[in-house]
Amino acid sequence: MFTLPWWRMYVCCCLSCSTLLFFVLKGDDGEKGDPGEEGKYGKMGRRGPKGIKGELGDIGAQGNIGKTGPIGKKGEKGEKGLLGIPGGKGKAGTVCDCGRYRKVVGQLDISVARLKTSMKFVKNVIAGIRETEEKFYYIVQEEKNYRESVTHCRIRGGMLAMPKDEAANTLIADYIAKSGFFRVFIGVNDLEREGQYVFTDNTPLQNYSNWKEGEPSDPYGHEDCVEMLSSGRWNDTECHLTMYFVCEFVKKKK
Repeated sequence: MFTLPWWRMYVCCCLSCSTLLFFVLKGDDGEKGDPGEEGKYGKMGRRGPKGIKGELGDIGAQGNIGKTGPIGKKGEKGEKGLLGIPGGKGKAGTVCDCGRYRKVVGQLDISVARLKTSMKFVKNVIAGIRETEEKFYYIVQEEKNYRESVTHCRIRGGMLAMPKDEAANTLIADYIAKSGFFRVFIGVNDLEREGQYVFTDNTPLQNYSNWKEGEPSDPYGHEDCVEMLSSGRWNDTECHLTMYFVCEFVKKKK
């Protein structure tokens, strides 16, 4: 009798059997494992149908009265009312001292006129002025005769310009030329003594003068005042003529 080795017999048994016993039999249950991590939330489902409307609840208690609001805007003006009943006759007035009041009003008018003139002067001064270390010079663009020009400058605390040296004369002449004028009054005259010219402060022309060639010439004795031309030269002329003029103001020491 032919006998196969034991391990070959075992293999044959495995091949002929559909399932080996030691593979088929269920083992004992193992121990329960630890809980796993929490899974992610799933997507939100579709919105469900609208529920049935509930019954109306009871009315709540009345709340406290709130604060008064702000005052509204002013309304439109109403229509004009009917005329009232005429009032009674008034008492007789007192007699007016009109002459006295006219005098007061007249003085006020004079004061207002002077103020307007001063304001105009200041306005013009701001618009244009020349200066040295010691003085201010200003062309007054109002045509006046010589005496009126002197008075105008003195009222405002100055004098009709007195060019007592070459520097002052050149400055005034340049001022006249650049302002587009041809001639202006300056503070020189021989009103007191014919041929004896002095400045408006009565100082004589000893150290400086700048006469135009052939001047001064006054064959009839009527040219007692002096004008400066845009060239800087001086010319004697009649005092009653009207023209622009130059005022000078001494700078106040600080």
